[in-house]
Amino acid sequence: MTITTDWSQRINPTVQAMPPSGIRRFFDLVAETKGVISLGIGEPDFVTPWHIREACIYSLEKGYTMYTSNSGLLELREAIAADLENSYAVRYDPRTQLLITVGVSEALDLCLRALLLPGDEVLIPEPSYVSYGPCTSMAGGVPVFMPTGMDEGFRISADLVERSITPRTKMLLLCYPNNPTGAVMDRAELEKIAEVAVAHDLIVISDEIYGRLTYTGRHTCVASLPGMQERTLLLNGFSKAYAMTGWRVGYAAGNSDFIAAMTKIHQYSMLCAPTMGQMAALEALKSGQPAMRQMIENYNRRRSVVVHAFRDMGLPCFEPGGAFYAFPQVSVAGLSSEEFAEQLLKEEQVALVPGNAFGPSGEGFARVSYATSLEDLSEAFRRMTRFVRRRGVRACLISAPA
Repeated sequence: MTITTDWSQRINPTVQAMPPSGIRRFFDLVAETKGVISLGIGEPDFVTPWHIREACIYSLEKGYTMYTSNSGLLELREAIAADLENSYAVRYDPRTQLLITVGVSEALDLCLRALLLPGDEVLIPEPSYVSYGPCTSMAGGVPVFMPTGMDEGFRISADLVERSITPRTKMLLLCYPNNPTGAVMDRAELEKIAEVAVAHDLIVISDEIYGRLTYTGRHTCVASLPGMQERTLLLNGFSKAYAMTGWRVGYAAGNSDFIAAMTKIHQYSMLCAPTMGQMAALEALKSGQPAMRQMIENYNRRRSVVVHAFRDMGLPCFEPGGAFYAFPQVSVAGLSSEEFAEQLLKEEQVALVPGNAFGPSGEGFARVSYATSLEDLSEAFRRMTRFVRRRGVRACLISAPA
């Protein structure tokens, strides 16, 4: 007698109810299309600078292939602590207040799992990076999205945060410069948001992976604001600013109680970040600044080209202040985000990410990465202009708000 089992019923209901990543789903379509110019990947188009790769090779030649401390190489933690103090005037004890993780993604997962109780609410600005909501849910929390739009430059306000707080609110999760919009927060509004966080005793997670990629003014580190360092978990890494996405080295900085709790989970799951990657990250901090500045200058030049190109073809686009994304409004073509992305891919072989992948607030927009050569950008815009012209779109008469 054969017993038929529905194995799908054995899956954790939280995971079963979770939709697949909108980014990954779309790029399954991209993989089936030839001759595509991809403006969708959130990854630098630069190769990791040679001296950083050489540090990794040298570490292998020297036999540095063993585990490190669960917390990571002490020398790397010391270098990160010095960098944070020099950059933002925030001081962390490298022995007790810093943890090296397998990319910022692990750091985010650790802090959510270590601090959330079932039903705790996490406030998240939207459009938001695709993993924030699912990671919150997998940790037992409840994501509460705060919608933003182009009129306010995709920025939250202290008033919006205040109105979103309930008795179950425990955390505020920030990511500025923002993925997917490129929005940045000015210091004055962040200070008001910090006052709200202190008044309601919120824990703040600040994902600062794009902090170095700020083009308008100076990036404000949330932990540096009055009353914020003890209640903030600062997450950062080496992927974006140093073109080290595949190395998978990130870190969390915060008060020793938070870091100790995260380290317990890290011990039983990842154990430690790859030793060779940590050695490369140490070299990046020691001597990677010139290459990083050169990459940032390139992104900044492309940023201007991209914004003007979208406005010239008739798609309103506010000017991103950081990261390497533009978020043009594609609804003027009379299509939904997914329709625009799928038809553009089919007709002109240009790939971008539909804005609804980042939440309902992203509907009507698309994420475009300008971590792509100017040559490819120029050809992609030529194809996109042809695409929108066929749908009756003409150049913007009025620039979108900055």
